[in-house]
Amino acid sequence: MQVTTYNQKGEKAGTIELPKDLFEVKMNPDLVYQVATTQMNNRRQSTAHTKGRGQVSGGGKKPWRQKGTGRARQGSIRSPQWRHGGVVFGPTNEKVYGGKINKKMRRKALAMVLSAKLGGEMLVMLDKLEIEEPKTRQMVRILAAVKKINPNFEKGKILIALPSFEKYAVLAGRNLPGVEMIEAAKLNVLDLLNTKCLLMPAPAVSAVAHNATSKEIAAEAAKEGKKSEKKPRGKKIKK
Repeated sequence: MQVTTYNQKGEKAGTIELPKDLFEVKMNPDLVYQVATTQMNNRRQSTAHTKGRGQVSGGGKKPWRQKGTGRARQGSIRSPQWRHGGVVFGPTNEKVYGGKINKKMRRKALAMVLSAKLGGEMLVMLDKLEIEEPKTRQMVRILAAVKKINPNFEKGKILIALPSFEKYAVLAGRNLPGVEMIEAAKLNVLDLLNTKCLLMPAPAVSAVAHNATSKEIAAEAAKEGKKSEKKPRGKKIKK
């Protein structure tokens, strides 16, 4: 697919050919939802923690003798029914909320979201992104030019996919509200869904394609080619 690229001043600079397996994929909401929820669970931190009766301090001595007092028998003052005792079935920081995402699922979902961004006119391609010095005003000028190109960038969060870690670009854009930056190699479904628009320089496409294009697809295609070359077996004749 041919897409127009712009320079940092908002002028047309040429065109770029985007890979079909990355920017022309039909949306599957169920798959995207599954990948996004799994990523959110993997990022969740288990900070809530309570102590059981075996973890709280004290309680080594039996409060009173077993029989003869007329009171209920007790074995430790750190039992759950006692004040300062252990907590029953409380939250612990050992709980794991996340899960596993298969590579094919993650890559497929990423391609679907990128295709949706392109189809919904939420993606602008730059020929390059060069910040000469770490000044916020330089990033402001670039974003102002992009907003003139695409009015969708005027409202909502903007995600900038950098081809690689660029110190000046990060320093120039980190103070801007509603602007987030990420390396193209680390682009994922959750960050794309949390932002409205995507600003991507042309060199970042190859970085995304390198990680998002599934090597398994090529392997499967090779296997299918080998299967088609096999000769069909003849039927056995019963004697």
